[in-house]
Amino acid sequence: MKPLSCAVLPMVISIALAIPMMSSAQTTHDADVHELERLEAVWNEAHEHGDADVPEKLWADDMEVAVPKMPVLTKSDALKFARSGRMKFLSYRTSDIRVRVYDNAAVVTGRLLRTRSMNAQEISDDWRFTKTYVREAGQWRVVSFHASEAAQP
Repeated sequence: MKPLSCAVLPMVISIALAIPMMSSAQTTHDADVHELERLEAVWNEAHEHGDADVPEKLWADDMEVAVPKMPVLTKSDALKFARSGRMKFLSYRTSDIRVRVYDNAAVVTGRLLRTRSMNAQEISDDWRFTKTYVREAGQWRVVSFHASEAAQP
């Protein structure tokens, strides 16, 4: 019986030491998910209020935006367009949000329903979107935003 105890003891110690690390990793993961969900709300609110200063801070310098019926935009292009006043969001709502964190990268997917006024015309969009975030200097930054028309039931 003694040899079995000697073989089991190191395994028990290893498991006991790993549990706090797993718990800490889960806590960090949960905090990241919560922060990314918060940033999604910040993104939506900034778009709805026409506040280009918020995205400027949230977007990485090399961010790209690819959305239907528009050329691919850089951060500079997107900010210039946002500040031009040519488009105003009347509503900007997301749903079906799914957040996946991979160490210092994250992918957020969901559905975006938005209504905008452009050239005195009201336009509604129903999109599926993917945002890719990267943690830079401890802060989450969007490096890519892609949207496509949502499938209709």
